Amino acid sequence: MDITIHASFLPHDDPDASLAFYRDTLGFEVRLDVGYGGMRWITVGPPGQPGTSIVLHPPAADPGITDDERRTIAEMMAKGTYAGILLATADLDGAFGRVQASGAEVVQEPTEQPYGVRDCAFRDPAGNMVRIQELR
Repeated sequence: MDITIHASFLPHDDPDASLAFYRDTLGFEVRLDVGYGGMRWITVGPPGQPGTSIVLHPPAADPGITDDERRTIAEMMAKGTYAGILLATADLDGAFGRVQASGAEVVQEPTEQPYGVRDCAFRDPAGNMVRIQELR
C-alpha cells in the first residue's frame, strides 16, 4: 500500500497572524487562501514539497460542533492544548533562532531528549504546539 500524508489541519483564530507566522517565520509557501462566510482557510506548505500541506482553518467551521464544544475548543486553544504538529529540519538551531526572533512563545529551547531526538517547541499565534525535530 502506498499512502502519503497530504494535508494536516490546524485551527487558527487570527488568519493574518497565522499566515504571517507560517509564511514569514517558517518560510512556507501559501498554496490557497480561501474565504467563505466571514471565515478563512489558508493552505501552506514547505517549498519543494508540493504534496504536503497544512490547512489553517477556523475551528468553528464544522456545522456539527455544538456551542459548548466551540467554547471548549476556544478554551483549549487559549491554553495551547488543542492541536499540534511536528516539523523537522537539518538546522534546528537556525530554525529555533528565526522562530524565537519572531516573538513566538517558546515552550522548549533545543534539547537532547532521552528518547533519542533533539528538538524544540513553541506555540503558533493560535496556541498550537509546534515542535521542530532535528534531522540526523
